[in-house]
Amino acid sequence: MRRKESAAVFSLLAVSCVAVLSCTPAADQFGESAPERPSEPWALEDVMPNTDDGIRVLIIHDMEGLSGQDDPRSYRFGTEQYSSGQEMLAADVNAVVDGLFAGGATEVIIADGHGSGNSDPDLRTDLLDERATQIIRDEPFDTYFDLPESEEVDAVAVVGMHSKTGSGGFAAHTFTLGIDLLINGQAITETELVALSWGRVGVPVIFVSGDDKLHGDLATMPWIEYVTVKDAPSADTAIPRPVEEARADLREGARRAVERLADAKSLRVSIPVRASLHAVPPANLRFLEGIPGLEPGDDFVRCRQNRDGESMSMRCLAAPAYADDTYSFTAMDMREAYDGLVTVVGMARVGYRSLLQEVVAGRPDGGEILSAFSDALWQRWHDQESGRYERPGADEAIGEMIRRFHGYR
Repeated sequence: MRRKESAAVFSLLAVSCVAVLSCTPAADQFGESAPERPSEPWALEDVMPNTDDGIRVLIIHDMEGLSGQDDPRSYRFGTEQYSSGQEMLAADVNAVVDGLFAGGATEVIIADGHGSGNSDPDLRTDLLDERATQIIRDEPFDTYFDLPESEEVDAVAVVGMHSKTGSGGFAAHTFTLGIDLLINGQAITETELVALSWGRVGVPVIFVSGDDKLHGDLATMPWIEYVTVKDAPSADTAIPRPVEEARADLREGARRAVERLADAKSLRVSIPVRASLHAVPPANLRFLEGIPGLEPGDDFVRCRQNRDGESMSMRCLAAPAYADDTYSFTAMDMREAYDGLVTVVGMARVGYRSLLQEVVAGRPDGGEILSAFSDALWQRWHDQESGRYERPGADEAIGEMIRRFHGYR
């Protein structure tokens, strides 16, 4: 899971983001010819790893698809069960590390892809196999899309993953709560998001672990070594396999994945990319209805007739569109699509506020809290208009609670 931190998201910011995303005509991006919808969301490409100097494998871990895990609180930082989740995470990662080395890997590096809000890595360094190295940097970075620009690896393994929004799996979601991401019309998992990111440089995902629902989601990647560590009757219940048996399979699956590296494929996104975000509770995008500049529906290309002197010409726009709690836009490449989707996630999370209002209203002191909020709102406006208010910097506003050096920008 990514970006679960508690940060205020305001409607005005959301509307300004719409304005930024909704103004780029396709003719300016792609030339005078209108873009055509890709026939497939992505292409599968053969990989040609150069292993003469060894095999370097990157592990990206999440925390919802662990062996022995059946309590949602175990992946939530701040709960009593979180520490047990850290132990389960370390044990699963260590089993995979051991298997990767057994299969021929010469170096294993690890990036935190969970986003619990812990200022330290979710994967405790003191519990980690000493042969592996965690990526911790001096500057914030995004685990999913910043690493291919500076880290050269031969393959990627993802550990402890979850299924996508709407799949019914344990902690099923995509990126964060209530978010369903689509690339060229195909709903994707975070595992496929990782694969599409590394597909930009021809690097394959070769190993995945998680529940039975994620296994079904990843029929798109038949070459991967997949280890099912539990069955998921619902989003908050799981039936784990015997832990020692599951971890033995993690080790063997990782070993086979390295040995079969030459059989793997990378995912290359089809361009232009039509990226979409569909919001479900607790998120929503209903406030976008009627926003100027958004087309209804999701036609990939809309053409308008322009008069140029005496002649008439058609100018086609890959227009941003909104319908049924779904925002869609066109991007030049996968990185641009991802950055745009992250912005739309911020907008969709405005919907969380309605749930907050329900919780506050149900408290005995709810009236006092809402009254205090109203007073603060008016005072902030007075301070702004009187020149007394100084807006905090972005880092200050987010606060120290958010991880900065092991998987965030």
